[in-house]
Amino acid sequence: MPTEVSPGTAGRAFPVEEYQSRVAMLRTTMQLQGVELLIIDQFEHLAYFTGHIPTAAMYQCCLLPLQGEPLMVVRNLDGPMLEEMSWVRSSVLFSDSDDPLALVAQIIGQRGWHRSAIGVETDSHFLLARRLHQLKSALPEARFLDFSGHMWEQRLYKSPREIDYLRHCSHICDSATLAGVRAVGISVNERHVAAEITRCALEEGADNTRLLLMQSGPRSSTLHGGLGQRILQRGDIVHIEMVPHYRGYTARSMRPVIIGEPDAATLTVAQQLVACQDAQFAAMRPGAHAGEVDRLLRDAVLKLGLRETYTNISGYTLGLVCIPRTSDFTRVFLPDSDWYLKAGMVFHMYVWAQGMAFSETVLITDRGAERLTQLERHLFIASGESA
Repeated sequence: MPTEVSPGTAGRAFPVEEYQSRVAMLRTTMQLQGVELLIIDQFEHLAYFTGHIPTAAMYQCCLLPLQGEPLMVVRNLDGPMLEEMSWVRSSVLFSDSDDPLALVAQIIGQRGWHRSAIGVETDSHFLLARRLHQLKSALPEARFLDFSGHMWEQRLYKSPREIDYLRHCSHICDSATLAGVRAVGISVNERHVAAEITRCALEEGADNTRLLLMQSGPRSSTLHGGLGQRILQRGDIVHIEMVPHYRGYTARSMRPVIIGEPDAATLTVAQQLVACQDAQFAAMRPGAHAGEVDRLLRDAVLKLGLRETYTNISGYTLGLVCIPRTSDFTRVFLPDSDWYLKAGMVFHMYVWAQGMAFSETVLITDRGAERLTQLERHLFIASGESA
């Protein structure tokens, strides 16, 4: 079992000091980039720096000056959650009849920031082109600077408490996958398996409802397919990919389950996939080149003839993830990836071929790769009997 995590208050995910340390580091980057006021509106960054995760129905943001208190601009309906989740105590709440962009521009003018160099997240899902145009039109004396990428980069390296959350989320992956294995059987509707997985994950502490991706039979190779109504049959492979969240942090794992005894060829493929990935994990240590780490897996899979082509990445960043983004590709593993692994990074590493996929949540430590997901690495075999 992972270490029990007890946040300082019921709603706040981290101590105030950790948030303030993050903001101090962010302000150093702002100064280096010549930004005097930063508008934060991407959900992951609002959560990471302020603790607040708003709803997407209306524009909401944090105004962060180089000096002084951050200011939240939040929908009135979300005010109670702001109070519960955020360490920031300065806020302006607006009603649903207000124009939040006009209000943001008005506040910037009232605070004397209207002639400032304003950093904006041009890679945000929420600062739409129309919204940015509205801000620029309302603040003609301001200079708008592209601040994309910087907050994603800062979030690559996880604190001890973030790692605790990822450990707990990895435990949810393991427990819920086993619940799914137990539920698999002949004549079982695949939705029953999904329901058992979801029940277990929620009981173990998952705080999201989009908990897994699951396909079976001929669709087990469709990794991102939607859940259907298949009735499971002998010989089916059931693909279980766990995507739970805990305190906003997500771990990932994939396992295949076959109904009835597999033939020798299927067992061999599963064993080869695991062996190829184990070799990749052994190379994942601080200072390792990402492109070389990727090629270890990719080349081995192709050389063994397990796949004819290999077009997908073999891993990507894990951590805090909020809607509408479901994965964080700040760092990915491809043959031409030109970056180096560092301690404190966490990744979802995966391999798949011939209807079977294996994946893990992996933390890079000073000693090398540590698997946070701990489930046995093999093809699970379900009896032909229904659960």
